[in-house]
Amino acid sequence: MLQVTASGSLQPSSNPYPFQICRTPIEPAQLHAVSLKTATFHDPLISSRLISLYTHSKCNSLDHVRSVFDQIQEPTLHSWNTLIKSYVENQRSQESLLMFLEFMSRSGLMPDVFTLPCVIKACGRLMATKEGEQIHGLILKIGFRDEVFVQSSLVSMYSKFKDINSARKVFDGMTEKDLVSWNSLMDGYVKSGNIELAKELFDEMTERDVVSWTVMVDGLSKHGKVGDARKVFDEMPSRNLPSWNAMINGYMKAGDFLSARSLFDQMEDKDIITWNSMIAGYECNGRFSEALKLFTQLLNSGYIPTTSTLVSTLSAISYLALLTKGRWVHSYIVKNTHKLDGILGTSLIETYCKCGSIESALKIFKSIHNKKLAHWTAIIVGLGTHGQANHALELFQEMLKVNIIPNGITFIGVLNACNHAGLVKDGQRFFDMMVNDYKIEPTIEHYGCLVDIFCRAGCLEEAKNVIESMPMKPNKIVWMSLLSASRIYKNVEIGEYAGHHVKQIDPKCIESYLLLSNMYATTNNWDKVSHIRETMRKMGLKKDPGCSFIEFENGVHEFIVGDRSHPQSNEIYNKLSEIRERLKIVGHVPDKSQVLLHIEGDNEKEIELESHSERLAIAFGLINYKPGIPIRIVKNLRVCNDCHSVTKLLSKIYDREIIVRDNNRYHHFKNGSCSCMDYW
Repeated sequence: MLQVTASGSLQPSSNPYPFQICRTPIEPAQLHAVSLKTATFHDPLISSRLISLYTHSKCNSLDHVRSVFDQIQEPTLHSWNTLIKSYVENQRSQESLLMFLEFMSRSGLMPDVFTLPCVIKACGRLMATKEGEQIHGLILKIGFRDEVFVQSSLVSMYSKFKDINSARKVFDGMTEKDLVSWNSLMDGYVKSGNIELAKELFDEMTERDVVSWTVMVDGLSKHGKVGDARKVFDEMPSRNLPSWNAMINGYMKAGDFLSARSLFDQMEDKDIITWNSMIAGYECNGRFSEALKLFTQLLNSGYIPTTSTLVSTLSAISYLALLTKGRWVHSYIVKNTHKLDGILGTSLIETYCKCGSIESALKIFKSIHNKKLAHWTAIIVGLGTHGQANHALELFQEMLKVNIIPNGITFIGVLNACNHAGLVKDGQRFFDMMVNDYKIEPTIEHYGCLVDIFCRAGCLEEAKNVIESMPMKPNKIVWMSLLSASRIYKNVEIGEYAGHHVKQIDPKCIESYLLLSNMYATTNNWDKVSHIRETMRKMGLKKDPGCSFIEFENGVHEFIVGDRSHPQSNEIYNKLSEIRERLKIVGHVPDKSQVLLHIEGDNEKEIELESHSERLAIAFGLINYKPGIPIRIVKNLRVCNDCHSVTKLLSKIYDREIIVRDNNRYHHFKNGSCSCMDYW
């Protein structure tokens, strides 16, 4: 150790590695002060060990350590290495490389086996291919081609670059290969998509550690070979958390959430990555309720959610349109001081939009000071889908003024906004702007938006021309847009043309048969209606039952067409009777054109319409929601003509805002009108 002598100076003891352990956080500063007082700070051994102590002390920032380092007249190689390594360990790889450049230009020293692996690692993290190749050249020049640790680091670096040929070349040139080099090359094969070569390398290994096994499990899982991954997983001598997490991820990506849950329940120890894998997996597989239940379990188990946890949870909430749950997660985010200037802000905007609260989405957007493209895009898309086209386009222009460059998704939001507002010329102008000014190649989604714009305006021939001139093959969604517009505008010829193409893509698409049937019904072509329904019967095609969801008191209430299973069923049907009478008073005449043909008699058809799932949900909302509270409903099918007309009237009769998200768009009913402007 360094000792303070009777004269007050610092002298090295017989221990060649003094100051390796810091007993108290303030000890480095105390020893630093003594070295300055005794004029021994510039002694290479003393200054070097002071830098070591400072970097190992949690009470000192790396910037402070650098300021101390800059005061040393001639830093030792050990001091340079210590600071370069600390930059890498603290995720400041760029500064690590800059310091290495400074080291090479002014220190007069040569790097050693401790310097080089650190800067190689920094290159790998930064994907700095040019700098990495230059350092490789330096290594060959100064004679480190036989140093195992250095060569291993090069294999790892090239693997991260996905330059698997260079990684293999370094690996094959190694006279002695350590386990790290084997694992790095195998990981490189996995990341570059060469899973078979990774497996061959794995089988060649005479020695394996838990990392080797985990890389193989993860690689096989990510490449869809879940059965092979499970076989390797079961053969592991010992398993660590990453191996369990990799196997769970593999099952979730394969859609086997039951096997993933089985593994999850078997685990004695879990980390937040385990929970995130399960929650994200449930969300990706459409098991939204399970995702939210697991999120609650995570909180009850004492784990702290990460940004990834919250994003997956918000996505599940968005699908189910659980506004109350969304607000709770929002308050949790605020309470725990998570920043909204990244993906969390985007997720919150999307959640409020999909839960039908565009006002809350706008508040989040306005609260974000450092707005990024994703934030602008999310709010523009949300406003467009909610029928607030003018506001969406105003924000788009504002975004351009602050020099945010739009991407393809932004333009989808802009085109959708033009669609909702019936702005045909503006839609064409923005489409041309995207292609000519921003050099964005239109995708099928962009062409689909343009088709929708023409369809909404009744320009069916123009929509048909766009479809026929698309550089890619039109998909079912595009043809269904044209078919739906043909029903609305009663254009049988184009409707049949679109229906024919839908059948070619998906012969069992029940929605196309229903749209054709409704189109024929609106044009009083009952023979063709009968033919369509008979075709559906022979093919065994049945319309999915209408199902609507409404949130109340932290629970979700589900209603199916004709449902009488709800605990409040009697109250609901009494409310429906009241609604029927109030509709008659305002002169509503039911539109029975879309009622199934096997239902005969006007009275029976009216009863069938009154029992549609969204009517039951609206009745439930009117019974249970306090006056003035908007009623928000999610429906699995498209709202029918009559229910759309009825909901408009109910919003005025009961002075209640009603928001319905069906499988096609959002409908904001207020004061007797709808945001879709009767196009749905």
